[in-house]
Amino acid sequence: PFTCAVPPIEALRQGLLERGYVEGRDITFEYRGADGKYEKFFDLAADLVRLQVDVIFTSGVLPGVLGAKRATTKIPIVFAGLGEDPVQYGLVQSLARPGGNVTGLVGLYADLVEKQLELITATVLGVSRVAALWDIGVEKALEPSFKTLAVAARALGVQTQPVAVRGPDDLARAFRAAANAGARAAILLPSPTFFVGRVRIANLAAEHQLPAISPFVEYAQAGGLMAYGPNVTRMFGYAAGIVDRILKGTRPADLPVEQPTDFELAINLTTAKTLRLTIPPAILMQANTVIQ
Repeated sequence: PFTCAVPPIEALRQGLLERGYVEGRDITFEYRGADGKYEKFFDLAADLVRLQVDVIFTSGVLPGVLGAKRATTKIPIVFAGLGEDPVQYGLVQSLARPGGNVTGLVGLYADLVEKQLELITATVLGVSRVAALWDIGVEKALEPSFKTLAVAARALGVQTQPVAVRGPDDLARAFRAAANAGARAAILLPSPTFFVGRVRIANLAAEHQLPAISPFVEYAQAGGLMAYGPNVTRMFGYAAGIVDRILKGTRPADLPVEQPTDFELAINLTTAKTLRLTIPPAILMQANTVIQ
């Protein structure tokens, strides 16, 4: 038994242990990570299928869920934080009745882009150009987010500067490009790369004096300015209940895909001071978490 270094995965593990499972006696965790290389997901899932695991759990990155689905139609698959419509991509027949071997929790990230852009433009007064950092590895999955962003930008009268990121090693270049393009703020579109690299992203944003908002509340906890979205760590912990029900005999086909009912606004006032920003009182009043 060991503690996983990734907080959401550890929350899943602890959620199962709290339900009475004893690691090494009646439950074993087989960890596999793609390290940002999305093309590896199918092979990783196929390896788990060969091990005849009882459940495959995958984070909400679309290529990971699709890779697991391609690897098996029999072993139950549970996802958490999927930002896309699982019906559209053939993962489930409907949210209410998945009908196959896949179920889980969606993150609804595309629906949050408008609010995120409103928050960052209201915080950085007078901003006219906002960099939109996006992960090229999940380009197809981000199509709804791009559409929402374009509509929101027109409504707010700001220009967006798309900046593609080609993996974790490209983050520094991406922030330089955003700053050189004249952006005075940034919005991070959902990506596992941006979640895992949240500390580095927070540091790069400070280095380039580029206030940024993330869809992951853990970003603000890691030193980023602000975040608005579902709490990923809490979502993974909640997913432990779905895995538990499956291990006790419930079929994924009979477990509805669940959607978050509330979203969190987290603001880091220490980072705001570093960026020489004053958070407007109207924004501060909306915050669920304020980090001093």
